[in-house]
Amino acid sequence: MTRIHDMGGRFGDGPVPREADETRVFAIGWHARALALTVAAGALGKWNIDASRHGRERLPPADYARLSYYEKWLAGLAKMLVERGIATAEEIAAGRSPAPAPDDLTEKCLVAARVVPALRSGGPSARSSTAAPAFAIGSRVRTRPIAENETVAGGHTRLPAYAAGRPGTVVLRHGAHVFPDRNAHFHGEAPRHLYTISFAASDLWQHAESAGDEVRLDLWESYLVPE
Repeated sequence: MTRIHDMGGRFGDGPVPREADETRVFAIGWHARALALTVAAGALGKWNIDASRHGRERLPPADYARLSYYEKWLAGLAKMLVERGIATAEEIAAGRSPAPAPDDLTEKCLVAARVVPALRSGGPSARSSTAAPAFAIGSRVRTRPIAENETVAGGHTRLPAYAAGRPGTVVLRHGAHVFPDRNAHFHGEAPRHLYTISFAASDLWQHAESAGDEVRLDLWESYLVPE
């Protein structure tokens, strides 16, 4: 059974709506504030991007289904702030804290002068590894049959359900990168080799739009076995 957030390729949800003006960065003004709050809170160093994604995935299914995109961001952020001890639910509801922030958080505050450099530097996930890659470009592989975190029940994974148990071909190798399935749960970065895998649309969907269509996914080595 797929989780509520794993919507790719799921029947019954209809087409993805497209906005009339796709040149706008933010459709509504508060969307920009939602992004700014998320980036600023992440700069405090209390969680990583994978944990942040998993926070949104863990929203109650009814909330996940009814909330808009940036409402999910804010709800996930509130969850992380409470879980990591930065704020209480009461403080978030009130919109203020009764006491000043502790020094360790104040020192990491993302002041205006740091915003542009921080956004430009991003969060590179490439890491060194002494392990040789298991697959060469052109290798035929198959994803593991169930899209689940193999060490944490109900945990984060970047293997989408629609691609689980499907055959594909390695088309790119990216070296070792932080492994989200571990990093999201603060179990270390555990870098593993990352590949771009090409899947024939006919191997993913019951009715492919056309015979030549393909889908390419970036997948970690532990998601794959030789075909």
